[in-house]
Amino acid sequence: MDNKKQISLNRAKELHNEIADYLEFKAQYISDVSEKRDLISLKHKTELLEYFGGTESDWNDYHWQLKNRISSVSTLTKFMKLSDSQIKMFDDVSKKYRWAVTPYYLSLMDYSDMNYPMNLLGLPTKLELNDEGELDPMAEEYTNPAPCVTRRYPNRLIINVTSSCAAFCRHCQRRRRIGECDRVESEERINEAIKYVEENIEIRDVLITGGDPLMLPDELLESIIKKIRAIQHVEIIRIGTRVPATMPQRITDNLTNMLKKYHPLFINIQFDHPGELTKEAVEACEKLANAGIPLGNQMVLLNGINNDKYIVQLLNEGLLKARVKPYYIFHPKQVQGTKHFEVKVSEGLRIMEYLRGRTSGLAIPQYICNAPEGLGKIPLLPNYIIENDDEHFRLRTWEGKEVEIIY
Repeated sequence: MDNKKQISLNRAKELHNEIADYLEFKAQYISDVSEKRDLISLKHKTELLEYFGGTESDWNDYHWQLKNRISSVSTLTKFMKLSDSQIKMFDDVSKKYRWAVTPYYLSLMDYSDMNYPMNLLGLPTKLELNDEGELDPMAEEYTNPAPCVTRRYPNRLIINVTSSCAAFCRHCQRRRRIGECDRVESEERINEAIKYVEENIEIRDVLITGGDPLMLPDELLESIIKKIRAIQHVEIIRIGTRVPATMPQRITDNLTNMLKKYHPLFINIQFDHPGELTKEAVEACEKLANAGIPLGNQMVLLNGINNDKYIVQLLNEGLLKARVKPYYIFHPKQVQGTKHFEVKVSEGLRIMEYLRGRTSGLAIPQYICNAPEGLGKIPLLPNYIIENDDEHFRLRTWEGKEVEIIY
């Protein structure tokens, strides 16, 4: 064997060893968690259909999922055995913060472990009664020059069309807007927001969000999109939604056939844990992708959910297989009632540094911290520049090796 071949083989072995621990984790996760989860979820689904008197066809109908959302502890106890103190906790939190999950999302949970990631994402805990943080950490109330509008940047803005979601995530940055019932903004207020876009010709990018805009009926959602698309200076329209993770049944043929009429249209979704990437969720993403809609994922870094380098890698590689580009990892905002989800920036940076070189570039999102008072997104990156001047750069590679580049 010639020397070059031996060097190549030695290097290949080094590279394999770099991800050997992850490969072992992935195999164990698929065997011990993913496959087991599928069986448990199927059992839960059968129990939920029996309790609500539903059929397989009902389960696949998002109207049925919404009609039967679980939002009271009395209903939850039909499926989960809760102690008296846990029941009291649900009652106490419910007085302050609304909660609800679809039967579909409840089927993904562990009925005996309230610290299971999907439980923590969808069900309240007593830790939400901690009042540290702010209800409006992004100062959205001070960046709304027109009804329903949030504007933080020169050429793009947000239109919030509803406070409703399929499930109310426990880390939600807009929990102050949830209220006691689902609410859609009035036609008058939405039209005022669209008029503001029309009158400000620098706005080229409009994000429709909420709540979750895919909670709107197709006809109402189309009327909003159609009016925005008619504005000549608006180049792209985006939709922010979590329903592919919490109620994938919402992604119907009627919806995708409507959306694809208004390209260029992008959808940002939110999967926070690989346990949310079920067969139904992947099919929902593929349906959107087949309609020509580029998909980007906006994961929130959350303590006890995904602040683990292997979990993030597994999620992001799974997203790519579902044709979703990992777009952002958001550092958690200091929202009142979410203190228990907070992580240190150093944790996020370590995850980002781990990902580089150990997975494809497509699976590496931007790590983002939102500046307080609505001052916008700040990208956070590990430091790969050791020293530099006008002509020389001393850099650190993903493996920690130092190199010098001369320009």
